[in-house]
Amino acid sequence: MALGAMNFTFLKHLGDHNHTRRSILSILVFHLECRYWVNKRREFGYALKENPKEEQGSSHAIGILESTYCRFVQVDSNIYVRRLLECGNSRTLAEGKRVHGHIIKTGFEPSIYLWNCMIDMYMKCGRIKDACQVFDTMPERDVCSWTTVLTGYAKGGCMEDARCLFDKMHERSIVSWNAMIAAYARCGDHVEAMDLYCQMQWIGTKPDEFTLASVVSACASMMDLGYGSGIHGQVVKFGFESNVFVGTALVDMYAKCGRVDVARQMFDLMPVRNIVSWTAMVAGYAQNGQAEQATRFFSQIHQEGMKPNELTFVSVVNACAILMDLRFGRQVHAYIIRSGFQSQVSVCNAIVTMYAKTQTIEDALYVFDKMQDRDLISWNAIIAGYAHNGHYQEALKLSFQMKQIGVKLNQFSYASILSVSSSLPAFEEGKQLHGHIIQTGFDSNVFVGSALVDMYAKSGSLQYARQVLDKMPEQDVISCNAMIAGYVQHGYSEEALKLFCQMQHTGLKPDEATFASIVCACANLAVLEHGRHIHAHIFCMGFESPMSVVNALVTMYAKCGGIEDARKVFKKMIEHDVVSWNAMIVGHAQHGDGVETLRLFEQMLLTGIRPDAITFLGVLSACSHTGLVDRGHYYFHSMRHEHNITPRMDHHACMVDLLGRAGRLDEAEDFINKMPFEPDASIWVGLLSACRVHGNIEIGKRVAQLLFDLEPQNTSAYVLLSNIYSAAGRWDDAAKVRKMMKDRDVKKKPGFSWIEVKNRVHAFMSEDRSHPQIEEIHAMLNTLAGSMEEAGYVPNTNFVLHDMEDEHKEHVLYHHSEKLAIAFGLMSTPPGAPIRIIKNLRVCGDCHNAVKFISKIVGREIVVRDVIRFHHFTNRTCSCQDYW
Repeated sequence: MALGAMNFTFLKHLGDHNHTRRSILSILVFHLECRYWVNKRREFGYALKENPKEEQGSSHAIGILESTYCRFVQVDSNIYVRRLLECGNSRTLAEGKRVHGHIIKTGFEPSIYLWNCMIDMYMKCGRIKDACQVFDTMPERDVCSWTTVLTGYAKGGCMEDARCLFDKMHERSIVSWNAMIAAYARCGDHVEAMDLYCQMQWIGTKPDEFTLASVVSACASMMDLGYGSGIHGQVVKFGFESNVFVGTALVDMYAKCGRVDVARQMFDLMPVRNIVSWTAMVAGYAQNGQAEQATRFFSQIHQEGMKPNELTFVSVVNACAILMDLRFGRQVHAYIIRSGFQSQVSVCNAIVTMYAKTQTIEDALYVFDKMQDRDLISWNAIIAGYAHNGHYQEALKLSFQMKQIGVKLNQFSYASILSVSSSLPAFEEGKQLHGHIIQTGFDSNVFVGSALVDMYAKSGSLQYARQVLDKMPEQDVISCNAMIAGYVQHGYSEEALKLFCQMQHTGLKPDEATFASIVCACANLAVLEHGRHIHAHIFCMGFESPMSVVNALVTMYAKCGGIEDARKVFKKMIEHDVVSWNAMIVGHAQHGDGVETLRLFEQMLLTGIRPDAITFLGVLSACSHTGLVDRGHYYFHSMRHEHNITPRMDHHACMVDLLGRAGRLDEAEDFINKMPFEPDASIWVGLLSACRVHGNIEIGKRVAQLLFDLEPQNTSAYVLLSNIYSAAGRWDDAAKVRKMMKDRDVKKKPGFSWIEVKNRVHAFMSEDRSHPQIEEIHAMLNTLAGSMEEAGYVPNTNFVLHDMEDEHKEHVLYHHSEKLAIAFGLMSTPPGAPIRIIKNLRVCGDCHNAVKFISKIVGREIVVRDVIRFHHFTNRTCSCQDYW
């Protein structure tokens, strides 16, 4: 102000010297304008200084610049840089453009650094095209310019552009390498990330902590422990083992590769840990089946004073779901609400899954309904939750609702819905969904294709299932497993074995589920040698540890007559569950070893494993086959009173069989009449079979009539009643029963026996002449007949249930299917080797007696598995002790 007053005073003394006054006035105006622009620049700086982080202050500063035109005072480059950096970090594109516009309008010549800041701002705001235009107009560029564009491309997922630019760079910094390696790791191209890392080392560029962390993360995603361990060695070599960023990546890598023990060692050695490090351990424990340890680690986080993040909560909630620990899960849920994470979608999805798996579907639905934002995972979680809890109709309704509101289904959505359809009598709905899948193009997805195969297979539509499998452009082990399991469950075990062979020819490696199913197929077919080959394959591939596979092996050996092999496998098991014990208990019961069956049962109770309904089927069956009536009564009553298991229909059938075999037919009939539910056909067939054994015509007639009324097409009732009459010599009554069968078009199930020799099954029927070696088989039988008669064998013609001459009856007896199978086995196997045959019906009394003689003559063990049990014949004795 003083300067201005002085100037005007000076002008007064100039008088009328106009020319001089005009010249001096121009100088004063220039001076005042300079003062104005200096003040404006200061005001711009103060606006930024007073509000360094506030949008309002920065906007005010830009407004000051835009309201003037700095013709005389140069704006500091640092002001532009600072503002561009703020716009990039806050993603405020409009403000960034205003700064850029001001730079152009003022004619300011940016430095390379300022150019780079403009590129960075546009990249961070997602305007890759604008960033590239700035890059193209730069008069000169440095390595940072190239790297900034490269990083923008990489973070934006434009990997082709990023790689093209990277390859054009004459000079690359560590930041350039890191941007490319991290981008490849992020987009799942882990092999390319590792290849770039090798190139980087080849040219002598030393990695930093960010390089190593990205490479370790790539190894974790590939679950490549070998490569990951090698990178760990380089971490130590370059001195980054104490870096929290790299250390956390190593913990995560070892955990994801299944070495959670090494991950824990790495964690304990870390001098500094952050919440990401702790979260990596919680997630690692949960992913590796140590959910209890994951919850303990989570509790330690709170004690350390750290605040869990979103991933921490997701991991510990998943651990609660695995443990089925609803109490701790609710506590974690409360902690999530207190921490303010209840609106995070990923956390809510984990909570929905946890409640669903702990069978509190109402709580799962409550959380789902309260979610402000839902993604596809949210819908998949609640649908799978309903299906898991048996609410299949609700799950289907939700899936339809999902489509109505326009949520696009993905492969996991379709898989969840298809699993629901396979659990319902909803075959038509499943077919409609299949049509929708074809329309959306997901039929070529291997994950959805596998779910379709599983749905059709479980619903019994094996033809549709196989068509889907054969049309899949790429089959995987999961889709083949679904088909194999479907074949086994529906009695097509031979087809299962054929598909297993096809898998091997195409190079697909079987997994735990494959072997569990295929071993069951061998058990169903009673092909012991084939089962042993599969066992060897399991051993070579390292699948002898999974419980499902080992349990299947125990069951297979027991069902195929190799009870000693079953014992060996059982004893080698590190731990046993109820399925393991059941396999041994039921197996010994089928082999007639009642004493060992009950010993195993008592041993099972001592180990603390609770028996289930299947356990008691084995126990009661063992009592029945060995005549332990009182013990059978005790165990039957203990089911309800000691083990809280309600006896089912099949348990009552075992009791009827137990009493019937013991000849206590009246007691058995009384037991049936007092049953808490209406007896089905299996109960009455058991009693009728006992009437045949003990020749009780009176009760037999009454029971047979009940069966005729209950199931007119049940073959067993006609055959057993006819046999009762035939054994009593009442041929006319037996003929009437057979005529009744003919009039009602009831077909008798033909009896046949089969034997496996050199991985091939040979089947025989009574008086069969279809086998190519039938003449040699008859010659062998004639030889055996002579030896048997010399040893004292006399054919029991009472078991020929037709009215014919005794001589012809003896001929029929000699050519029963089991005798034909045994003769073929003796011809086709080495001397001394055991003979194992299977019969689809109960072995007849004469054959039972004859096989005892044969076992003594040939000096071999002969194992016969009929529809009831196993018979082990050695040295003219049978394991059943003739109580069968």
